[in-house]
Amino acid sequence: MTTNTISIGGACGYWGESAMATPQLLKAAADENRPLDYLVYDYLAEVSMSIMARARAKDPDAGYAADFVAVVLKKNLAQIAKQGVKVISNAGGVNPRACGAAIRALVSDLGLDLKVAVVLGDDLIDKGDELTKLAPSEMYSGIALPEISKLASANAYLGAFPIAEALAQGADIVITGRCVDSAVTLGACIHEFGWSADDWDKLACGTLAGHILECGPQTTGGNFTDWEQIIADGIDGIVDIGYPIADLSADGSFVVGKPKATGGLVSIGTVSEQMLYEIGDPQAYIVPDVVCDFSTVKIVQEGPDRVHVSGATGYPATDTYKVSVTYADGFRGGVLRTLYGIDADKKAQVYVDAVLARARNTLRGSNLGDFSETSVEILGAESQYGDHSQGAGSREVVVKLAAKHEDQKAIGILLKEASGIGLATPPSGSGFQGGRSKPSPVIRLFSFLIAKNSLPVTIEIDGRKIAFEAASTAVFNADSITRPQPPAAPDLSGDTTTVPLVKLVWGRSGDKGDKANIGLIARKPEYLPLVWASLTEEVVASRFAHFLEGKTERFLMPAPNAINFLLHDALGGGGVASLRNDAQGKGFASLLLDQPVEVPIELARNL
Repeated sequence: MTTNTISIGGACGYWGESAMATPQLLKAAADENRPLDYLVYDYLAEVSMSIMARARAKDPDAGYAADFVAVVLKKNLAQIAKQGVKVISNAGGVNPRACGAAIRALVSDLGLDLKVAVVLGDDLIDKGDELTKLAPSEMYSGIALPEISKLASANAYLGAFPIAEALAQGADIVITGRCVDSAVTLGACIHEFGWSADDWDKLACGTLAGHILECGPQTTGGNFTDWEQIIADGIDGIVDIGYPIADLSADGSFVVGKPKATGGLVSIGTVSEQMLYEIGDPQAYIVPDVVCDFSTVKIVQEGPDRVHVSGATGYPATDTYKVSVTYADGFRGGVLRTLYGIDADKKAQVYVDAVLARARNTLRGSNLGDFSETSVEILGAESQYGDHSQGAGSREVVVKLAAKHEDQKAIGILLKEASGIGLATPPSGSGFQGGRSKPSPVIRLFSFLIAKNSLPVTIEIDGRKIAFEAASTAVFNADSITRPQPPAAPDLSGDTTTVPLVKLVWGRSGDKGDKANIGLIARKPEYLPLVWASLTEEVVASRFAHFLEGKTERFLMPAPNAINFLLHDALGGGGVASLRNDAQGKGFASLLLDQPVEVPIELARNL
């Protein structure tokens, strides 16, 4: 099937997000008399997979995003069918077959004529013996695979071509388990435009469209550096924020917009920030179907709340899938306590020191051994800034104390002491809480690569099982990437001054396991050389020295006037394995935006 353009709405960015997107996008399509061909939903993260796995262990019919069926589809499926919109979602989690069955039952109850397809093959949790024989090493740390009994989930990131095949078989709704986030969009593009496995530039553009849509309103003003613009006319800019719509063309280019009568903003800044969100090497953004180079992307404001995106470059796909395993590794727990008044930050430090001392005394008496890791963050005293903090003498703080231990009892001891010491601490300790916290499992991530040809993928539709066969193409060669030349050094020979980085860039940060990325986009092309000259790898590493345990890499993206930093081993293990207040690095860009940058004094006057 080939068409000239299709319209795709990004209706969910994570499990638990507001359900307002689907009715909003459907209503806008009807009111604005514009077609909406697809709604795509992204529900999965590593933590979500482990939660779903525990649910499936208790109930064989659980393990998927039940609210996708019980709320989103139940309330909107009749209108979706009426408007002829197709639905693609990875809401299947670790049990896509059960999710598909629940949707088929709903379709029947509503008296609709819709075909539901389920993509299978990503789940490896029942193949423990095969995983043991593979004896994979973790692809980042090199550690060995934990014993099979500790594994909570094990899923390969599948690609978009099985989704496209399901659509070709007549599916109106396609449900997957673990697939790469952007695949729900790329699958629609492959089907509609007839793209082949070696249309690498087009596949890269479709992947970028999926990446732009996958986090919903983060593309339309959510988490935007210039957040004040979103509420310039009042808080409704957030309350009624519009969800993104991409109008895609057969050549891979697309226009990002949002419903007209909604809040938010679609601009070069909002779209560029989302492009750089949670990526590593921007010239080797690897997904199962293609290796993408985003350094060549052009982002242009086409009109109010309409941004044109084009020019992503593609390379052949790799011959492996990435597999993400989650496994239990001890327990963690912690408390939050507020303190206020003179020297509140000093009071907070005394409180946590005393709690830890008492807890360790009890651990020694119980022969439990010390905590494997502790974390203390005094929020309000700028503990997130490390050596760049200016928060000494804070009069109001929240102290967060957390720890890990292999034994659940040890965490229980910490939590008991944190509560029991209350009458013996410095004054003004308080807090809003409903009882003592409880220990929780530490869930770690283990990633490795598996050969694609060793992993059979099937599609179930209309009671049929269809074996998916991937097309044979060339294989990615990292040596084929040509790195751009750094920008010419700026002329700083005249009078200069410094300005905060935020005057020159937009910034967005995120996580990939234990790595954090910080993407910076120059507000004007002429600012890029100034930022590149000032923000070296060493400068950025020093700003995050209190977090950073690995190396820092810097990547140049000339076409979108951007720089991406990748900070290795910077999140304390990342996700639920981390004790950090910000375990996903969401605020790292904000921590960097006051970094002084040397600029000509004449330029500073015009900022």
